[in-house]
Amino acid sequence: MKPIPSAFIALAILAGGVPSAPAQIAQGSHAIASLGDAKAIAASLRAGGNVILVRHGATFSDRADTEPFNLADVSKQRNLNDKGKELARAFGAAIRSAGVPVGEVYTSQFNRAYETAVLAGFQYIETTADLSEGGLVVTPNENTRRAKALRDMLATPPKAGDNNILITHKPNIVDALGNDWFDVREGEASIFKPEGGKYRLVARVQMEDWPLMAAAAAH
Repeated sequence: MKPIPSAFIALAILAGGVPSAPAQIAQGSHAIASLGDAKAIAASLRAGGNVILVRHGATFSDRADTEPFNLADVSKQRNLNDKGKELARAFGAAIRSAGVPVGEVYTSQFNRAYETAVLAGFQYIETTADLSEGGLVVTPNENTRRAKALRDMLATPPKAGDNNILITHKPNIVDALGNDWFDVREGEASIFKPEGGKYRLVARVQMEDWPLMAAAAAH
């Protein structure tokens, strides 16, 4: 089997069931090193039944959310930079090129998450507080509620033949899944398979690697 480009090595498949408690997430990952591995992930996505959890695309690192209670004013938020916008478009194009069926799409109420979905070309996008970054502006109880809501969304199977997409923030991902996701990068996707009220991690994919996934699917 011909090795795929080194940029694709950022992908990792994790085996084993993943219960809905962060402390119980199983490890045992290995890097994608062959076209066959990439094709297997693409085949799973084409078959549907997955939930794709995405951290929003790349942003301006020198900016902050200065008015987090006024989400309508996107000028006061940390928004996507040019790279983030470019990769979001490429992400959506690769999803379509690989023949991945997309069902429900939910995003944070912050513009950087919603814009990632819009630029990817997804339709019927629904924003929700369940995926919005709370941090210090909401109560600890609310942050805990949002973490549980995210885990519940990961454990909920999509409609037959579809894949659901969730676009959120690093704090939400870490709160829901634990410190194994502390290194989650902007644009990174974690692909989960809901099973029996729980969820199993299939792969972690960097946003810049989705076109390679589409290319693997074409072979």
